Amino acid sequence: MQVKKQFLFISFLFLTLSAFTQAQWEWNVLRHNYHPYKSGDMWRSISNTAKPLAVAIPVGMFAVALITKNKNLEINSYETVAGLAIAAGATYLMKETIKRPRPYLTDTTMFFIPGDINYSFPSGHVSVVAASATSLIIATKKWYVAVPAIAWVGCVGYSRIYMGEHYPSDVIGGIIVGAGGALAANWLNRKFFLKKKKIITVP
Repeated sequence: MQVKKQFLFISFLFLTLSAFTQAQWEWNVLRHNYHPYKSGDMWRSISNTAKPLAVAIPVGMFAVALITKNKNLEINSYETVAGLAIAAGATYLMKETIKRPRPYLTDTTMFFIPGDINYSFPSGHVSVVAASATSLIIATKKWYVAVPAIAWVGCVGYSRIYMGEHYPSDVIGGIIVGAGGALAANWLNRKFFLKKKKIITVP
């Protein structure tokens, strides 16, 4: 419990400080990693997997649950959708509250190809990817699922910097918000729904 409290405190502190400050190291990372648009670019293709795959994960879980009649997996699919909803909602509220401009709007000499038109902090692509990946890891508890899921989050995060769409702190913030959404959904499920189910089924 103490570790969870420390994690929550550090995450809150990071999100607060990152939202309203722009460190020089972030610009250095952007200038070093940014690449102009190129058709067929691998990192742009990876970025484009974010939202479709994030939605496909709970849909796939639900489909497999129906085929195999796996009630636990079905519940996990609902939990994953809830985690996505929490993460997406929190991301939208933070973007509209903080209103951090995109990097290519702040430095138009370097980032001359416009992309997403909404605000920058936190990254929406990364938050939904982190939410789905975290829910999948919680549901399976298998290392061979966790490793590619974490790699996917990392690759999408890097792709957003590579494209000049986000600062590094936007990406880290997206990971925290997304993982936090999935963990919140898991906590709500265990606290209210699973507990209620156990009470009903006890003779």
